[in-house]
Amino acid sequence: MAVREDVDKFSSGLTTTQSPFIEEARTSGKLYIEQPYKLYSEENHDAWRKLFARMQSRWDQYAKPHFRKGIENLSLDPNRVPRLEDVNKFLKPLTGFRAKAVSGYVPAFLFFDCLRNREFPTTVTIRRSDKLDYLPEPDIFHDIAGHVPMHTDKAFADTLVRFGEVAHTAADIVQGIKDEDEQAAVMTSIIKAVARFFWFTIEFGLMRGEKGKIVAYGSGLLSSYGELAHCIDSPEVQRYPIQIEWVINQYFEIDHYQPLLFIVDSFDHLFSLVDTLEKWMKEGKLNNVSPGEPEVSADDLKSFLHAEIAK
Repeated sequence: MAVREDVDKFSSGLTTTQSPFIEEARTSGKLYIEQPYKLYSEENHDAWRKLFARMQSRWDQYAKPHFRKGIENLSLDPNRVPRLEDVNKFLKPLTGFRAKAVSGYVPAFLFFDCLRNREFPTTVTIRRSDKLDYLPEPDIFHDIAGHVPMHTDKAFADTLVRFGEVAHTAADIVQGIKDEDEQAAVMTSIIKAVARFFWFTIEFGLMRGEKGKIVAYGSGLLSSYGELAHCIDSPEVQRYPIQIEWVINQYFEIDHYQPLLFIVDSFDHLFSLVDTLEKWMKEGKLNNVSPGEPEVSADDLKSFLHAEIAK
């Protein structure tokens, strides 16, 4: 009887911003959760079906081949929201990564620490089937169909782990600063720099493909029907070879197509850039980057200042 009551209570499904199950988890302070698969409604599965169907031709045309191979390796069902346990069954043997269900936003240090441990915080809700282009926050399509196929590639997965290690370096550096105001100022600047670098690479990165062709590997591009074509074809988009000094000082806004994107040569190139980012951090070059987006929340700041790091 209790099971029946739970199903009735959450009969609205797992729709982004409209899920009682997620609201209850957040109210209870549960960040890491189990995917409640039985709560997905037919509308939720229909949203996944529509999103997947319209993206396939775009992926074929604009995505990096490693991404398309990742879609195959994960054996994603184009008609049903995936079970994370099934995703992990295919993913973990390839690179050691696994999708980890969360109820919502993960504070910055915890997010990067998950990457360091080869865990990817994954949203379980999905956008409305009649609002496919409106995404107020990440959903399971963005996370599983946008991010996770790249996690099947060893070089890319190792780069994500390096991001996690860099976050530990940042926490170690700022926890050694005695003055609280200076500590907060330096940490805020470092978080901005790392967030911008992550945004312009992992989320919205472009790469040189065969014969110099530009392809997309960033998940924000690979999960967006409109922007994936726009980022490659539109003359309105500025595309430049990546330079760290540009990226860490370049603010971004999340509510429109990106007007400026950066190109890396390969995943080995990206990995080396993360190494350089850490080197610059140790040298103090990230301590005073330009102001502007993203804003650093109190939770993100605290997550670094009070992080538990191995000495």
